[in-house]
Amino acid sequence: MAIASTSDLALITGASGGIGATYAKRLAARGYDLILVARDQTRLEALAASLIQQYGVQVKVLRADLTHADDLQRIEDEIINNQHITLLLNNAGMSVAGEFLSADIERINTMLALNILAPTRLAHIAGQAFKARGKGTIINIASVLSLIHENFNGAYNATKSYVLTLTRAMQRELAESGVQVQAVLPGATRTEIFDRSGTPINQIPAEMLMDVDEMVDAALVGLEAGEAVTLPALEDLALWQEYDRARGAMLPFLSRNQSASRYR
Repeated sequence: MAIASTSDLALITGASGGIGATYAKRLAARGYDLILVARDQTRLEALAASLIQQYGVQVKVLRADLTHADDLQRIEDEIINNQHITLLLNNAGMSVAGEFLSADIERINTMLALNILAPTRLAHIAGQAFKARGKGTIINIASVLSLIHENFNGAYNATKSYVLTLTRAMQRELAESGVQVQAVLPGATRTEIFDRSGTPINQIPAEMLMDVDEMVDAALVGLEAGEAVTLPALEDLALWQEYDRARGAMLPFLSRNQSASRYR
């Protein structure tokens, strides 16, 4: 990721706190002007004032609930019409407490709208716009739970698996376009998502919980290194590379005109 020019704009969803607010600070320090999107107008305005004072950047605040169609459309229109936007951070998301079957289905439906529909629509619009402009960066915040099928809330894990899969497909589509697409897979990160989901953060062992500043700094180093998938907590990168190679090795054999011999 290059240092921003004075005309570069980053649009950040879920920007009022946690990962989104930390990205806003880091990108402002790199010279990006910002468009901050979240539901909490008061917190957005306080963050914007702080960034303007500290970094001298321009900051626009857009209050939006991305589970509402009209609000989501306004953010899509901003990406289409604002030619200065060169970076989209798809960060807004939520989780639900408990296992899949014990969780409230209406909360799950809201989560699906926020974690899947909203980033899909914004990535689609941004991918088209950035490809036409010949440059841009899309960062999709997934989770290490995208790699875990058996534990925790399966619906939440599935939303993050979706984000990872979508990102990998976009990387192929945009490979020669000048557009960089990164998936970030944080582990447990010290943010408000736990309190909002009803899961006390103190239930997570301290050795598994990363401070948000450290997570975002690692993700940005990964972006600058050109990583397609960044796992901030994974020390041995060869483990991920081996996993990805094994997945790739299966691909030629997953769809054949005969069933496997063990089934015959």
